[in-house]
Amino acid sequence: MTDSPNPYADTRGMYHVHALFRREFALLPEVVRGVAEGDKERAQVVADHFTLISLLLHLHHSGEDAELWPRLLTRAPKEVDPVIHLVEGHHAGIDALTSEIEVLLSAWRNSAGADDRDELADALQRLVGALYEHMGLEEKLVLPLIERHIFASEWEKMVADEAAQLPPGTGPVLVGMLMYEGGIDSVPPQIPAVLAEAAPQAYAAYAEKVHGTATPPRSAALVLGSPSISIQPA
Repeated sequence: MTDSPNPYADTRGMYHVHALFRREFALLPEVVRGVAEGDKERAQVVADHFTLISLLLHLHHSGEDAELWPRLLTRAPKEVDPVIHLVEGHHAGIDALTSEIEVLLSAWRNSAGADDRDELADALQRLVGALYEHMGLEEKLVLPLIERHIFASEWEKMVADEAAQLPPGTGPVLVGMLMYEGGIDSVPPQIPAVLAEAAPQAYAAYAEKVHGTATPPRSAALVLGSPSISIQPA
């Protein structure tokens, strides 16, 4: 007698996505603070980076809002409903913070002024704190629910739908962001092999431009309270 395939979602890829978000968002406040007053060219590079990763975050959360939370509220035991509503609320709070940051980002992109820069960096730190809280709770309490109540076909469709909405030409950099910590195991099976081969080099060049190094700190070094990130209270 052979075991039948597990019909439920394999959420291991979520940890790789979360590592990407922890790293790229946690590094941003100091990247912003490092831009010299009046350096509009550098401000543009950093602003574009935030725009890209915030779009990735928005697509990720939109997929969860549309595909995961309604199904979990229907299928999972009712006693976990407060957990689902809590992560839904996290998304709303993160969206509000992101909207605030986009206004600050626009002002700084145009001025490259020191005051605009510092206000933006402070708001980014608040966003990092909110993201760390959300992802930690999701990994601890929500992913086990997904593995028991969301079918693999539903999960894979959500991931594919998110990928289809990414801007053209960003694939190599974004796959490279994922592979930087997760390696080839982090690459979804539908990604062409040629893209996975080119991705690490694409991210290395991108990271050099944004972070000033092809090998920025990894998420394991970017824990709350570490020297690299000082999280401010909301």
